[in-house]
Parts: sequence; C-alpha cells; structure tokens
Amino acid sequence: MTGNLPFPDRDTVAEKLAALSEADKSYLPLLMENAAQDDNLLDGLRRHLDLAAKSHFLNSLKLENLGLWLGIKAPHRLQIRLMETARSSQHPAYQAFRTGLSRSGGLEKAYPPVP
Repeated sequence: MTGNLPFPDRDTVAEKLAALSEADKSYLPLLMENAAQDDNLLDGLRRHLDLAAKSHFLNSLKLENLGLWLGIKAPHRLQIRLMETARSSQHPAYQAFRTGLSRSGGLEKAYPPVP
C-alpha cells in the first residue's frame, strides 16, 4: 500500500504538519513507513518550523503537540533526525517542537540508556 503513495514535496508535508487533521494523522504515518521518504518528511518539517518561526503569531502549544505526536508515531530510525531538527535552531518555534518531542520519550524508547 505504501508503494503507491507519491513522494510529496516539502511544501505538501509542511501543510499536512501544520493542519494535522485526522486525515493527515493517517497519511503521515504511511510516509514514515517508507525510509525512502524520510528526507522529504524532514524537509517538510523544517519548512513548517521555519514558517512558524516567521509568522506573526507563534502557536507554541500546537508546535509542542506536533512534537509529541511525531515523537510517539515516528519509527526508531527517525528519532535522532527529529531531535537534530528540533535542536537546529534556538527560535521559540523549534524550542516548542523540541519540548513536545522530548515529552514523547521517543528517543529514549529507540535508544534506551545503558545502565
């Protein structure tokens, strides 16, 4: 089923991340199943965060919820790259996303600490 999905461009992914409707919450995990689409997903995430950083009104709760949702839904192979993206800027938009991503515990599940 995932083989039939066209590779979305970064603007399409950014729009889906911005809306995060129920339909988008079904579509985005399908993208995350295919490792060949990881770069498109991350480019779209960066685009979304950059647009949020330039907007006049910063909805940090929405960005935090996006980070939480992605951290829970993203496969293990994406967890480090998501955190790298979240740490790539000190802008409050990126910080809000990073807060939600950290709260999700996705990175710890993917790479548990060694006792």
